[in-house]
Amino acid sequence: MNLLRRIFRFYYDGFMSMTIGRSLWMIILVKLVIIFAIFKLFFFPDFLGSRFDKQEDKAEYVTKELLNKLP
Repeated sequence: MNLLRRIFRFYYDGFMSMTIGRSLWMIILVKLVIIFAIFKLFFFPDFLGSRFDKQEDKAEYVTKELLNKLP
């Protein structure tokens, strides 16, 4: 437990003493959130949710597709 606390304090103190680095990390985090939100909205639509209502139908479709892809 003491080792984990020392590791946490090391990174915490280093991050708190940053000046320009803190704003750069915030820019990176904002960009990542925007990128993943766009990926989720436009590139990964809810395919199963739009085609099937029940969980059993979704599971059956996925199983059928996986078994059809096997050599």
